[in-house]
Amino acid sequence: MGHRVIQPEGWAPAKGYANGMLSEDGHLFVGGQIGWTAEQKFETHDFIGQMVQALRNIRAVVEAAGGKPEHIMRLTWYVTDKAEYLAAQDEVGRAYREVMGRHFPAMAMVVVAGLIEDEACLEIEATAVIPPA
Repeated sequence: MGHRVIQPEGWAPAKGYANGMLSEDGHLFVGGQIGWTAEQKFETHDFIGQMVQALRNIRAVVEAAGGKPEHIMRLTWYVTDKAEYLAAQDEVGRAYREVMGRHFPAMAMVVVAGLIEDEACLEIEATAVIPPA
């Protein structure tokens, strides 16, 4: 079975990993996305701002593979500050719906001691199943 690397147009190259891997049967595995832009620059340092950017990044990878947000089956969230996340609950829901709509896939959230990029507040990975064209 073959696969294809998914890299949204205009994004800085991923170093040592792929932003997405699409299998022949439509399974898309989106590498952990953090709250930086396509140029790998952080424009915000707060949880909500980075969450929105990470979700936009996931959406961009899914769309580059020919999918839509509703094709996302799973999200795994890695957050560095549980208290910051819990304090922003209302805003989290609102911001999530702005990017992903009212599609709520299977999700898990894990609190971690840190992420590779020191400025990152969270990282989110996704799995999508994209139907044949």
